[in-house]
Amino acid sequence: MTDVSSREDDVVDAVVETLCAAAPSIRAGLPGRRVYEEGTNPSGERQMEADTYADELLLKRLRPLDGVGEYASEERPDVIDVGEGVSVALDPLDGSTNLKPNNVMGTLYSVYDEPLPTGGENLLAAGYILYGPVTTLVAARDGVVSEYILESGVKRPLREELTLPDDPAIFSFGGRVNRWFDEFEAFASETERTEGMKLRYGGSMIGDVNQILHYGGVFAYPAQTDAPKGKLRQQFEGFPIGYIIECAGGRSSDGETSLLSGTPEGIHDRVPVYIGNDSLVESLEARLD
Repeated sequence: MTDVSSREDDVVDAVVETLCAAAPSIRAGLPGRRVYEEGTNPSGERQMEADTYADELLLKRLRPLDGVGEYASEERPDVIDVGEGVSVALDPLDGSTNLKPNNVMGTLYSVYDEPLPTGGENLLAAGYILYGPVTTLVAARDGVVSEYILESGVKRPLREELTLPDDPAIFSFGGRVNRWFDEFEAFASETERTEGMKLRYGGSMIGDVNQILHYGGVFAYPAQTDAPKGKLRQQFEGFPIGYIIECAGGRSSDGETSLLSGTPEGIHDRVPVYIGNDSLVESLEARLD
């Protein structure tokens, strides 16, 4: 993981503070933006008005920051040059389809010290803002994960040096069961039969991963017969989630190796995502081998 220079450290601080300050505006803008727009995003998914709103707001807030060189978003086809310095990649509103049933969603960020697309080894920091019953920030940096309550966009420390519990309790598997490969289906069946493990899947990756972080367990959005490279985006989701979980003492994998090992050819490249307690992800990798 990359050492952060004093200058880059200040820029990362500014990026995270800016995202936190924008959180109340994003949350306040959700009620009136619960409908789909025409067309799709670069990944071929339908965009809700809330997706576009969050993306435009965050670009507006981050663009003026000294030391930010690039802005990239799941909602935009290309990287935007905004100056000189670090690169910021965002999923502005992960889980936006949860707006209709009023379930959890969030903003996922990652900061790199190289132009995009780039590999996970160039991550400086990653984290997410979770819009749940309360608004929280989970921030990973320099190998440490911390959790904060956000009140009016201001951070209040909740837990420092957050790590996955030793006794896993949750499993959360995405995708369509009839499109799972046999090897993953076997692992899923074995996990379901494990005493003490409970199924928790809410349709927002950030919300599902947040449960793994707090209760221990395994999250997977696997390769599928119709999507052998998975569904989640490597630059926007695979890298930051892998970084957060590894900083918290867990393990991440694309089925063979750490999620942080790959380098995408394009910013919207996809990757299978498996994260959680070390023993569970190791067992999963053995099944997929």
